Amino acid sequence: MLLCYEIINGLIHGFVYNRIYLTEKTMYRKYFGLNKLPFKTTPDISVFYKHGSRQEILEALVYTVTRGDGIVKVTGEVGCGKTMLLRLLANSLPSNFSIVYINSPNLSAKDMILYICSELEINVDSSMLKFTLLATLKNELVRLHSLGKHVVMLIDEAQSMTIDVLEEIRLLSNLETDDDKLIQIVLFGQPELDVALQDENIRQLKSRISFSRERSKFCVNLGR
Repeated sequence: MLLCYEIINGLIHGFVYNRIYLTEKTMYRKYFGLNKLPFKTTPDISVFYKHGSRQEILEALVYTVTRGDGIVKVTGEVGCGKTMLLRLLANSLPSNFSIVYINSPNLSAKDMILYICSELEINVDSSMLKFTLLATLKNELVRLHSLGKHVVMLIDEAQSMTIDVLEEIRLLSNLETDDDKLIQIVLFGQPELDVALQDENIRQLKSRISFSRERSKFCVNLGR
């Protein structure tokens, strides 16, 4: 009897909570004239705010990547919309661009190469030596380049990368033909990324960054 009571009580509470929750959502949208709830933790590119230099930064990123620059960096504080920019950039690039999206940059250097190979559907094995992995990756990049395709890595939360992985990023940027980079890299990270790039051990990486932009927070003018 007690078990049945607890089950029924839980079902009633769940039903009441869902009714209240759904009613609040409907009232909220209706009051503000919204079609859907705003401010989700997952970026929604359909509600991108273009002002405050946001659209300008996006256009600069698209131009820089399509021009063929090797390494690009975007930094900004938590919540300023870096991931939104990343997704918009991915959606704005021409169809001949293959996107490798990395949102877990705390990988080892070898694991990152394995991940890139996986995203490009290259048949490799984790038991392979790193040298062999790189050679296999380069061969595929050369093949894609011959077909007029470009590969760009979009790395979110790049401030979490270790010094070893940042150095691997530099080495990957060395993969090129006589005229073009075989793989392009866009780093999105918090200001700690700039601090990491000051490390003497990766000073060459910093010099390879062809375009860098800081995304500032919104400033609201409450002037009278």
